[in-house]
Amino acid sequence: MKYENDNRIVLTLDAGGTNFVFSAMQGNKEIVDPITLPSNADNLNKCLNNIVNGFSQVKAKLKAPPSAISFAFPGPVEYTSGIIGDLANLPAFRGGVALGPMLEEKFNLPVFINNDGDLFAYGEAIAGFLPHVNNLLREAGSPKRYNNLLGVTLGTGFGAGIVRNNELYIGDNSCGGEIWLLRNKFNPKTNAEEGASIRAVQRTYSKLSGIPLEQVPSPKDIYEIGLGKKVGNKEAALEGYRQLGESVGDSLSQAITLLDGLIVIGGGIAGASDLFMPALISEMNGTYESPSGVKFPRLALKTYNLDDQNQLKQFLQGDKTEIIVPFSEHKILFDPQKRIGVGISKLGTSKAVAIGASAYALQKLDMK
Repeated sequence: MKYENDNRIVLTLDAGGTNFVFSAMQGNKEIVDPITLPSNADNLNKCLNNIVNGFSQVKAKLKAPPSAISFAFPGPVEYTSGIIGDLANLPAFRGGVALGPMLEEKFNLPVFINNDGDLFAYGEAIAGFLPHVNNLLREAGSPKRYNNLLGVTLGTGFGAGIVRNNELYIGDNSCGGEIWLLRNKFNPKTNAEEGASIRAVQRTYSKLSGIPLEQVPSPKDIYEIGLGKKVGNKEAALEGYRQLGESVGDSLSQAITLLDGLIVIGGGIAGASDLFMPALISEMNGTYESPSGVKFPRLALKTYNLDDQNQLKQFLQGDKTEIIVPFSEHKILFDPQKRIGVGISKLGTSKAVAIGASAYALQKLDMK
């Protein structure tokens, strides 16, 4: 599904713990200057009033009436009903707040609320990584095409979204894609997010450099230390990102075993992919060992880093060959290599979320 030529307008919101940023999308593009209002995270009435005011201000800027409201909101949320649960970064929300139904009554518009990881994956499936890779395969003359995408975000947390055949997978309890709750490879007593987030990099740097955690540089500074652009413990910086890559690679291996599709990475740490991607790919192409000591691949698929030109070339080439149709003189292209690719967002996380929010709303409207 492509909505780049669709004239319908969707109001959107980027909901953070400090600020709410309101905007509007049309044809996969932002069509107004965003409006930022404080979230008032600890005062429910002020928070809800600002949500209404933000959407009202954006609506007043439009030249045509909007068709829907669609946005990402942090969980726990009963996304299908639009009811918000107890939130960590927005403590005013407690006991179940019917945000979706409230906005539907205020604006007389259908309202769709999703997780940011879900909408990130959906935006990349609609207008980003998934069509980009399929276009490259087409241009290379490959018969291979992909219809499924796992999108993950690395930053303060570790989120994910699943798209299957152009449809976002939510789950029966709005809990699809909760990758952050897989086991942490380096500490099985904790969840995967503790090894696949900003704080994981900082903890490793603190431990190896002997600096108290509260004095550890930001992940961006640690990245530049690893590149030798800033003064610091370069070995600790490199190991911090290497361990992050190995931890993320372990989680992606577990997830993709059940999903089988391309993987796209976004979020604040995605810009440091040159430091963590080699370990991530190595982990996914790693091995298990049988009780008798025989090693075998941990995945039924070979994984390629699609941001590495050599690996991209191999991925696009595959093992394509021509085979003869039995009892016929016709030949067809055949590529038996089972493979997936991992790459960094082609849209940027925020844009992908906005496109995903808009496309999700339009798809639901079309289904009605």
